This record gives sequence, structure tokens and C-alpha cells, in this order.
Amino acid sequence: MHADPLRASLDQLRSEIDELRASRERIVLAADADRRAIERELHRGVQQHLVALAVSLQLAGMQVDADPEGAKAAIEDMRRDVEQAAGEVAALAQRIHPPLLLAGLRVAVREAVASFSFPVSVDVETTAAYPPEVARTVLLCCSQLLERSGAGAPASVTVREADKDVVVEVVVNDAAPDDPGGLRDRIEALGGRLALETEPGGRTRLTASLPLSR
Repeated sequence: MHADPLRASLDQLRSEIDELRASRERIVLAADADRRAIERELHRGVQQHLVALAVSLQLAGMQVDADPEGAKAAIEDMRRDVEQAAGEVAALAQRIHPPLLLAGLRVAVREAVASFSFPVSVDVETTAAYPPEVARTVLLCCSQLLERSGAGAPASVTVREADKDVVVEVVVNDAAPDDPGGLRDRIEALGGRLALETEPGGRTRLTASLPLSR
């Protein structure tokens, strides 16, 4: 008489365990993919600039006496290569750990949305200091969905506290209502929740809540 409810509970538990394992696997695979992407960018970008710099140094050394103007041109090429390589290194460092978070979440969110070419209204209602993993996840929620927004369409970002959670809401136009960048697994691993909804007019709303204590 009690076998069916017990079997149902066991089946549900097995299903939840399977989903947890799958979620952990997705988190590992996403982290590995990001590391491979950083490795490719280091190889194709920064490393190539450094190789070009080495060649330019060699040319400048050969030309400095016989062709001063050519040496000046080579030095100018080196300056551009150094500037571009420095910019790419800074961008990679930003991906690994956004330094703006050290200035607080409000500053980090405002600076992150400033890089987009369309208008984004920002309302960060809290100045509290959050754990690094929570602050970074909030920032990822903003950037991942905004990157998929329709060009020129206005968007909005709101960050607030509700009970013992920090809540981030991002509303954009013309973005597919699916999980951007594997955010769901990251948020759920931190004990939070993620909702993605399609609203009238083609807008997509992302709502994520993250507990401030676990």
C-alpha cells in the first residue's frame, strides 16, 4: 500500500541526483571551454603581437644607422603592437576577474553597460559588498543578456535586495529566451534561481536571485 509513494519518492530523488550530476558536468565543461577560448585568444592575439614586436625590434636594430627613418617607422609599428597587446591582455584579465568589482557592484555594472552601443538604464539600489562569486554572477547576468540584445534597442538593468537575496533583472529586446552562457547552472550552484520570460513586444526578461548567505 505504501510502495507506490515510496517508489515515486525514490524515482524523484534519482532524477534530482541525475540532474545535479548533469549540472555539475555542464559547469565543468563550460569552465573548460572558457579556458580554451582564453588560450586561443592569447595565442592568436597577444602572442602574435609579441612575435611582430620581436621582428620590428630586429628590423629597427638593423636600420638604426643606415636608415634612421625606417627605424622610426619600425618603432612606431612596435608602439602600436604594444598598445594592442596591452589592450587584449586587459580584456582577458577582465574576463577572468573583473577589477571593477573592487570598486563595488554599482560602479562595475555601470561601467559594464557603458560599453554597449544602445541605451541601457541602470538602477542599482544597493551599495552593499557582496561575496566575489555573487557579485561576478550579477555582472555576468547583465553582460551575457545585453550582448544578445537587438542592435539599437533600449534595455534596462535593476539590482536590488529582497529578503536575504540579491535580485538582478535585465530586460532587453529581440534576445532569444534561453539560458545565456550557462548562467542557470552557475546560479543554481550558488543556491539561486533563474527565470527567463518572453514579454509582449518581443522583450526578454531575465530575473535571477542569489542568496547572500548559505
